Amino acid sequence: METTSNSKSSVSSDGVEEELEHFDDFTIASSWERFISEIEAVCRMWLAAGPKNLLVKGADKIDPFNGLHMAKSEFKYNAKSYCMEYYFETGKVADWTQAIHDLQLAFGVKEFLVIAPQSASGVILDAPEASKLLSAIAIALSNCSCRWPAFVPVHDPSRKAFIGIQNMGTVCTRRFEADRISSQVPVKLMHLEGLYELFISKFAYAAMDLSLYNFGVQFKMKLTYRSATHDDEDELHESDPGISENGENDSFVDANGKMQWDADCQWSDWYSAEDPVQGYELIAVWNGLAAESSLYMAELENASPLEADQWFLCPIIFPNDNVSNGKNIGFASNLRLLVDAFKLSLDARFMEDFVSGSENVSSSGSIPPPTVLDRVIKNLFYEVTETPVNISSSEHKNSLAIKGAPVDSLFAQFCLHALWFGNCNIHAIAVLWIEFVREVRWCWEESQPLPRVLANGTIDLSTCLVNQKLHMLAICIDRKHHQAGGHGIDKNSFSSTHVAVTTSNQAAEEFVIDADRKGSLGVPGCMMLLKSCKNMHAPVTQDPPPMTEDMHEERLEAVAALGNSVKFSAQLEMDVLVSDMSSFKAANPDAVFEDFIRWYSPKDWEDDDDMVIDISGDDSTSSKMEWPPYGRLSERMSDTGNSWRKIWNEAPPLPASEQKPLLDPNREGEKVLHYLETLPPHQLLGQMVCTAFCATADTLNRTSFGNLKLMNTKMGQLYATMASMLKNIHSSSLASDSDLFEDLRRLCISFGHIEKLTWLAVSLNHKFATNPRFAESFFSDYYNYYLPQMGTSSTSGLVPKEFDKKQQIFRQERIMIADLFTPPTSSQSWRKVLSMGNMLNGNEPILREMIFSKSDRVSESYYASCDDEDDAYQQGVLETYRMHVCGTSNDLRVALAVTSCD
Repeated sequence: METTSNSKSSVSSDGVEEELEHFDDFTIASSWERFISEIEAVCRMWLAAGPKNLLVKGADKIDPFNGLHMAKSEFKYNAKSYCMEYYFETGKVADWTQAIHDLQLAFGVKEFLVIAPQSASGVILDAPEASKLLSAIAIALSNCSCRWPAFVPVHDPSRKAFIGIQNMGTVCTRRFEADRISSQVPVKLMHLEGLYELFISKFAYAAMDLSLYNFGVQFKMKLTYRSATHDDEDELHESDPGISENGENDSFVDANGKMQWDADCQWSDWYSAEDPVQGYELIAVWNGLAAESSLYMAELENASPLEADQWFLCPIIFPNDNVSNGKNIGFASNLRLLVDAFKLSLDARFMEDFVSGSENVSSSGSIPPPTVLDRVIKNLFYEVTETPVNISSSEHKNSLAIKGAPVDSLFAQFCLHALWFGNCNIHAIAVLWIEFVREVRWCWEESQPLPRVLANGTIDLSTCLVNQKLHMLAICIDRKHHQAGGHGIDKNSFSSTHVAVTTSNQAAEEFVIDADRKGSLGVPGCMMLLKSCKNMHAPVTQDPPPMTEDMHEERLEAVAALGNSVKFSAQLEMDVLVSDMSSFKAANPDAVFEDFIRWYSPKDWEDDDDMVIDISGDDSTSSKMEWPPYGRLSERMSDTGNSWRKIWNEAPPLPASEQKPLLDPNREGEKVLHYLETLPPHQLLGQMVCTAFCATADTLNRTSFGNLKLMNTKMGQLYATMASMLKNIHSSSLASDSDLFEDLRRLCISFGHIEKLTWLAVSLNHKFATNPRFAESFFSDYYNYYLPQMGTSSTSGLVPKEFDKKQQIFRQERIMIADLFTPPTSSQSWRKVLSMGNMLNGNEPILREMIFSKSDRVSESYYASCDDEDDAYQQGVLETYRMHVCGTSNDLRVALAVTSCD
């Protein structure tokens, strides 16, 4: 029984399974339905979140489009992966004069979806697959009542072809299609007339002759013109390189015989930079035109761009890498090499140590041949037009905070040459320095003036010590040369700085009659001698001996060691005081100590203003003078045993010309040369770094870049940064791992950014000298664009977007801007076989964009389900046809959007 029952149940179960094989359970979702459901869920999530929350959740910013962001999600269907991207705007929606997404421009949409397979091309090549995918996303958007347009890429990626759909309600649907012709564009479609008829054909009867009928459509056009860049112009020049019209070699003429753009800039003595402004891009826009016939479009094609509604100009700015033959151009890169040499200098005691091992130097640290060295020395010492009278007059006010040297001085020029000598390696610097010191010694031994250094004046202690020493040596050479010529003391060593001198007839007669008077400069005002009642004469005195910073430090150390600073100071000043007293005695033989004090140190003479005595001897005259000047010496000078009175009593009456010079030029000159020849490498390189930074900044600052306040501000900040980072460079406790070298490298990066901005400022100032508004606007725009890159090195991997900020051109400025687009030459005209019209000074547009549109006034009830946010709908108008055309004579892209009522 059991067996029988089991067999019956087995037979019955087999029958049920057989029946189920022919049953379709429609309650189980298919893969297609699950795919639509997943898309719908993601769309609902994005709709609920909104743009602000999507940004918080990490939506990607799409460069270079301002305010455009993207959220994405991935799906799988039939073993294939798809990615859906949602693009949305934050902030103001950009118009077509700015950078906007291709699909926004082509179809006039704001936010949209793009779904594509995750493949190498990201394009669907199978037409049924594209239609099925578009249907899936359309169903999903309809289920969640979403009005976003959705697009699917099709065909070959180079065609940039899309199909799309947008649900605008229960009865309205907008369909999109875009494609591209990249070659063999029909001649008819190269002209506005043919494009107009193409658009008309989308809604007119095909059997009609479209050129015979008028169809009113809205029309907008944007033409883009681009001036010839320097590279294009260079191909056209055939003149000999570097030869000027007079047959002489001209260093400011490039390989094409054209004058360099920066020939009049201060940095052109050291390098020539690529002009950052390579050309211009002009956009001319016609807005709101009503096209009614093909004839109107043909006439519009011949219209001048000057008649356009709007003009926008953008400079084509060259990327600021400036690399030539694998080498960086500019001061910044060479300053970095000098910093590296400074770090290596810590390992040696003398500069000769780097020369002795130069035979093992690698190619990167090679030493230039002797001919190059001779040319540098010749430029430093012999090719000098004139000695600058005031070498600090053109420096920036903040450069005094940097302990360097004036840019025109001998040491500053040496440092600038060192930047370019042998790639600024330590071995080449050592060779150049040794030859430099050898030439300085030759000037000393031959009593030849030291070029680029003043031979008089006060030594500027705010400069570096090497510059002070060279100034001291120049003074010593001048004094030595004057003494060797038998002229005694050089007249440049005379001084009369105590009081202003006036000359009268009486004083002149007295000067001639009194044969005992020597070395008189004249009568200082109405001062008279106390005893003889004669006019007081100001003597010619010797200048105090010049002192460098280290001499002052030695003096202070001696004062500290002696303990009695007042007594020691008096001892050090005794030679100067004896010289001045002797000169005063020679000019005033009847003078007493009190006369000298009244002239030399008026604060030590205390007058009694109540006593007025008539000295004229004539009661009829009203001329009265304070005579004799009732007064007394100060307490300091009237003390018993005063050292000044003792010196006065012992000082002989000798004019300055017969005195022993206060400065011994032979001794001080040899001391300077000993300092230069034994200067430790790290001390030399430290001073070279400070001077090189200061001199290169002064060189950039000397070039005129107009009234660009922002550039002036950045230059001031650069000087402040340099002063802050270079103040500790002369420390005696430097080590190779010191943080100073890293700070100096960062300073080089900052300097490079300012240098590039300077190139741009100068170029804009040259090109827009007659209209500085453009120079200021373009520079400000580029600075804001470039600001995120400042402070980063060129190797950081940051690839910024192309600068494309435009400035609107007013009508009164259009003629001036049009002149920037020079007519093409015959060599450039070969491309214009098929011209598209709308010429600007003979230049055809490089890109032409047009938007044709047709709108219909509709009833509110019929289209009540349309998008309430549509501005056109709010006015009772619906855009039924829209065609965007973009291209040139050999490249054309057409995008069509059609609204239909299903």
